[in-house]
Amino acid sequence: MRLWNGLAESGVSEMSGEIIKSLIVPAHPHPVLCPEKNDGWQRIRNAYDNARKQIEESDADLIIIYSTLWPSVIGHQIQADPNPEWVMVDADFHDLGSIHYSLRIDTEFANAWNKANIARGLESRTVSYHGFPIDVGSVVALELLNPDNRIPAVICSTNVYSNRAETTVLAKSCLDVVKAQNKKAVAVSVMSLSNRMFTEPIEPHEDRIHSLKDEEWNQKILEFLAEGRLEDIGQLSRTIHDQIRVKKVVAFKPMWWLSAMNGNRNDLTGEVLAYEAIHGAGAAVVVLDPESNGTGDKEYDEDDVDFYGGDRDVLDSGKSDEKKEVPATGPRLYDPVESKNSVNTSKAPKPVGAYPHARKEGDLIYLSGVGPRQPGDNSIPGGPIKDSDGNPLDYDIKAQTRAVVDNIARILEEAGSSIDNVIDVTSFLVDMDRDFSGYNEVWAETLGKVGPTRTTLAIRALPTPIAVEMKVIAKA
Repeated sequence: MRLWNGLAESGVSEMSGEIIKSLIVPAHPHPVLCPEKNDGWQRIRNAYDNARKQIEESDADLIIIYSTLWPSVIGHQIQADPNPEWVMVDADFHDLGSIHYSLRIDTEFANAWNKANIARGLESRTVSYHGFPIDVGSVVALELLNPDNRIPAVICSTNVYSNRAETTVLAKSCLDVVKAQNKKAVAVSVMSLSNRMFTEPIEPHEDRIHSLKDEEWNQKILEFLAEGRLEDIGQLSRTIHDQIRVKKVVAFKPMWWLSAMNGNRNDLTGEVLAYEAIHGAGAAVVVLDPESNGTGDKEYDEDDVDFYGGDRDVLDSGKSDEKKEVPATGPRLYDPVESKNSVNTSKAPKPVGAYPHARKEGDLIYLSGVGPRQPGDNSIPGGPIKDSDGNPLDYDIKAQTRAVVDNIARILEEAGSSIDNVIDVTSFLVDMDRDFSGYNEVWAETLGKVGPTRTTLAIRALPTPIAVEMKVIAKA
């Protein structure tokens, strides 16, 4: 009765309404501000215009935006200001200019969705005050898909720690309100396919997909989307996450959400309107209609959860023999020390002592020792090296090393720098004989391409049950 009590409180009861169209669109401002500078950017703009016409010709009376560019840490946030109005300047592409936005938000739906979230066990809240910044992805999507505010919209954040179960429940609570308010809604996931962008300015004519691996996976994603296999993309996301050079879990949550918004179907009618590179990332405009393509649906083999219970094993494959236990014992974790010139981020694991993640001095950034532990749940990719009783465990040094590099990248991005600016690394291995080869292989694939100087030391132990840690100096 918990769900229906929550919906009753939101003032909705009759169950009808539906998702009449779903879209995947990119977030970069280039198609709005300067499409003429690159033929590919212009094709993305033309595809946006095509999608806009399809929406205008439909019976849609609501546009639902799920944007990876609005991250939240505790639960989800829903925009409930009836008329957010401001000037948006993209932090990465401020040189392109600004976009003035004045949006029309369906506040009744926003508040009802928030209550439906809570009814299904989610942490949720609305945001409604003048000046709250709308993320660039939502601004770009609504500017190009709904320029005259003909259709009201609602915008929801992406929780950086939510797993598939939580994301699925978020979609189900949204559908509760879509049906109860008899909405004919368009669901829009604002996202890139691949996420690796160039870290230095490029000339427009030089734009391309940043890495070959990204391009290969982008093409596979587009192939599935063109066949309407949206749920298969949701399940494939874990494999993609293990393969691409830049791991950004949040990038796949829009696929999870969009699949759940469509009943986790694999027989939709899909059309890829455009696919191009925007500053190295994969940008696509895709339209998915609910009409079956006639191929027959495929197996849905995820847990079909209706209420969120608090588990956030974001990338767990679902196979119990692949799960790694995190020791219950270990040193106390500290909030990073805030001081002059310190750099700290919630996207990196908490320190095991009273120190910051990094410190910026002049033109240099000095990082404290960085290990593979994950922010939020403190898990260790590849597994810990020993259990809580001190007994040795098998572990994957490659997975640990990749996680270290990912954590370094997050800290440097918070400092306004990037992994490409690393100039010196000191690495610590607790088992040089066992692990040097695997560690060295990952190094060659990641930091080795940047070319910093390196020293690798064998040590007896590290404060947490990890096998590798790195001490980094980078240019600011």
